[in-house]
Amino acid sequence: MRIPFVVGNWKMNTGSLEAEELLASLKRLLKDVDGVDVAVCPPFPYLFLAFEALKGTRIRLGAQNMFEEEKGAFTGEVSPRMLKDAGCEFVILGHSERRQYFGETDTAVHRKILKALQYDLRPIVCVGETLEQREKGRTEKVIQKQLIGCLEGLSARQLEKITVAYEPVWAIGTGKTATPEQAQEMHRFIREWIERKFLSDTARKIRIQYGGSVNPENAKELMIQPDIDGALVGGASLNAESFTAIVQAARTEGGVEA
Repeated sequence: MRIPFVVGNWKMNTGSLEAEELLASLKRLLKDVDGVDVAVCPPFPYLFLAFEALKGTRIRLGAQNMFEEEKGAFTGEVSPRMLKDAGCEFVILGHSERRQYFGETDTAVHRKILKALQYDLRPIVCVGETLEQREKGRTEKVIQKQLIGCLEGLSARQLEKITVAYEPVWAIGTGKTATPEQAQEMHRFIREWIERKFLSDTARKIRIQYGGSVNPENAKELMIQPDIDGALVGGASLNAESFTAIVQAARTEGGVEA
């Protein structure tokens, strides 16, 4: 059974008081929710705060990025060991904003994946195409290139610890969302690629999230698709009620036999 996985990516938002209030609301609203895995990824300064606040709850903690080295003269970077010390179980890698604004490559993401796994952090690996690439009919080629660059060389056992997040770049923060059919088409493409490169059993087990302006209004139609196993949620994760509604949609519609 692939249990749906919903992750809130807070990006560069909230102050400490806002973070505390949001976490308190999520703890209350998600207290009795089962049948879905939930995680939040606050900004780095609030990871310890979040870890303490979430103790004893079903909500798990992740980070939005990490560097590929354990320690050293890398001013401004955060290592996987630091994330583990802060209580993180997950880390988002290769988000389109990291690629767009900071020049991250598939090769860099691959190195980060290996280091994260070494520290028992579970990567959430993002792939996705721009609007121009989609309009030129290059979506599958772009996604395949990213999958090869990020995941090639991993073992099936390593891959089973990874979540893939398909996030069409043109739908992130724009209010535009891929139709359920478009999203399902790409999730199926990703799963079939994994089946060809690894094992069919691995392809059945791995969770593939959708990310890109997910909100309470479109969550149900997305989650009902057979190859969509949850969501990587941006803006809507900053509102406890909206995020809870998305989690509830995943709980109601998700869950696929592996």
